[in-house]
Amino acid sequence: MMRHTTKILPSRLANVGCVQLNNPTALHALDLDMIRSLTDVVSTWQADKSIRAIIFSASSESKKKSFCAGGDVKTLYLDGIKDKGKINKQKHGYGEKGFYTSDFFREEFRLNHLIATQKKNVPQISLWDGIVMGGGVGISVHGKYRIVTENTLFAMPETGIGLFPDVGSTYWLSRLSGGLGEYIGLTGARLKASDLLYTGIGTHYIPSEKLKALVQVIVESSKQCDEGDNDPGSAVDFASGILKSFHEDIEHDSSFLAKYREDIEEFFAGKDTVEKIMIALEKSESEFGQSTLSTLQKMSPTSLKVTLDGMKRGRKLLDVGKCLQMEFRMAQKFMRRDSDFYEGIRALLIDKDFSPKWEPDVLEDIKEEDVESFFTTLEENELSFDDVGLNASKL
Repeated sequence: MMRHTTKILPSRLANVGCVQLNNPTALHALDLDMIRSLTDVVSTWQADKSIRAIIFSASSESKKKSFCAGGDVKTLYLDGIKDKGKINKQKHGYGEKGFYTSDFFREEFRLNHLIATQKKNVPQISLWDGIVMGGGVGISVHGKYRIVTENTLFAMPETGIGLFPDVGSTYWLSRLSGGLGEYIGLTGARLKASDLLYTGIGTHYIPSEKLKALVQVIVESSKQCDEGDNDPGSAVDFASGILKSFHEDIEHDSSFLAKYREDIEEFFAGKDTVEKIMIALEKSESEFGQSTLSTLQKMSPTSLKVTLDGMKRGRKLLDVGKCLQMEFRMAQKFMRRDSDFYEGIRALLIDKDFSPKWEPDVLEDIKEEDVESFFTTLEENELSFDDVGLNASKL
């Protein structure tokens, strides 16, 4: 039996499964109930041979246009600090079930993997009509199609809250060429439609006003699909031509990333330490170089070093599942009470003074063994993908 929260509105239209995120007061940010409901819905539709596509969108009730503004980091913060006793305090950040700080990441990453391993002839189509950040990236970037509009604003801003770009970002970010992944992941750069098409993070540009018509055509066309087309060996993807017909070209000249591609490559490509990136930026007299330096100086030094190391490791891993397993270790270390995450959330969401006091506050004070500790085994609490999907309700 599927779990249900009103923050997720699933429906079936002909042979298309449609999911609307419906958490408008939080710009559709994901909490654990939403993750569990999404896991049940997606896994049920993946097992249904008559479903020909899955569409992810968001309700239009939020105060700002938003697809999904991230994950429920405030509840992670509150769960991590609520236990004053030494025993409970020590258990946060070791992957033990029953803590929000572990259950949230475990089940979120399992959902990310479920989406990433969806049969490509039954595509997930995500409508990025607004803000797309953090957890919202995780439930969509691993799908086959990511539709951008004039309203799209995309970012992985985690280094600014004492965390790291997760939800499989060590896989897809690390595979962007010319230092683009490092730049996006370390700076939390805000990207628009042209940037997303330029990098391939977005697959099609369709004006917001045409999305309703797009969904209608996909739904009507799905009625013509045979159940046999859902065979894993079938190459049939009926949505491909429809999306192509709605797509409108955007000039790369409007892309910030395209404009500064040579600078990004100079400062970020091939740099194996954050210190080398910072030195290169410090020597630069360009506006871009100095602006980027200023941005990085505001981020958690620990987050910067762990993020870059995670991307280097992720580049060598063979699939997104391996990256997610590594990221679960990383996320758990950030959930330990002495990490910069708690200071980052305090400054941004609790006290709102926007002046985090990072510890350590300079790169030079972070030792190699400190970074290495974010990648050590959680032993029996490691992330696995067993029993994910139709058995999700039993987790």
